[in-house]
Formats: sequence, C-alpha cells, structure tokens
Amino acid sequence: MTRPRLRHPAQADRWVWLILAAYTQLRLARTLTGDLRRPWEKPLTSDQLTPGRVRRGYPRIRKILGTPAKPPKATHPGPGRPRGTTTSPAPRHPVGKHQHKKDTPRPEEPRGNL
Repeated sequence: MTRPRLRHPAQADRWVWLILAAYTQLRLARTLTGDLRRPWEKPLTSDQLTPGRVRRGYPRIRKILGTPAKPPKATHPGPGRPRGTTTSPAPRHPVGKHQHKKDTPRPEEPRGNL
C-alpha cells in the first residue's frame, strides 16, 4: 500500500481503490482455484483461501475463464517495394570532430594573494 511514491492525494485515492478492486477480484475468484500451498503452509478450504494463494492459482483460473481476445488472423507477406523502383543512397552528414581532452588548452587560473 505504501510502496508507490504518490505526490497528490488524488493519486493516493486512485491507488487505494485500485488495490481494493484487485483484492475484491481475488476474493471472488477463490472458488475457481485449488489450494496451491507451500510445504510449510497449512491446507485451507476454497472459501478460506487468502488472496496470495488465489494469485498463485491464477494460471488455472485463466484456463477456466479463457480470454476475450480473438485468435490471430492468418497473414501473408506485404506488397513490398513496387517493381522498377530503387532506393536512393542514405544521406551523408559531416562528422563533428572534437578535440581530445589532452589537446584542449586549459584556462589560466587567476592568481591572487591569499
């Protein structure tokens, strides 16, 4: 909750609502996944799963729910360059030459009485 560095109160409000929406979705998806637990964790029933354990089971949920995207269309290569046309050579630009540091004259330092 405190990890992002938000500069304005409106940003903080949006962040809190986003986190609440995400946790609500994880709570609602508890019944769609099994208990994927670490070896040291106690087994839980599906109505007791924490949002972290539901998140671990999300790949299984995606298989159940599917995706709203359509499958990709078959494609063929584009038309390419028209026949008989050639490309002109790339424009050339003069190279800017910089003096090396050891070749640049050093500005004289003002000498004063200290």
